[in-house]
Amino acid sequence: MKTRMIWGNLVTNDIQKTIEFYTALGFKQNGTETNELVSFSFADSNFIINFFTPKRFEWALKGKLTNTNAENEIIFSLSADSKEEVELWLDKVKKAGGTIFSEPEDFEVGYTFGFADPDGHKFNFLYWPGM
Repeated sequence: MKTRMIWGNLVTNDIQKTIEFYTALGFKQNGTETNELVSFSFADSNFIINFFTPKRFEWALKGKLTNTNAENEIIFSLSADSKEEVELWLDKVKKAGGTIFSEPEDFEVGYTFGFADPDGHKFNFLYWPGM
């Protein structure tokens, strides 16, 4: 057996706000949103993240959701080609309304900052030479 694909599924409390935020960052919507879901494609590999309404997501989990504003679930890392590009992403995230939880900093040989989307899902942009 072989797994053909992997994608992420997260919760959104406001589909339209999620659309506005990720569109402002320049990510491409994957298909047309419904009243329960919106989906975006990330990076050259077209990694898909689906954002479901809480009710729909709880049904799929068969369990309770985490409070992403107070607890952590996962952090997605997005690559950048240079320190300067990390800084450009920082400006773009701030303008789109993201919350910076980790200011830009050198980390070993790389450079990074962390942000949360309107629902508290965490991401970081990372420049790592050779990656």
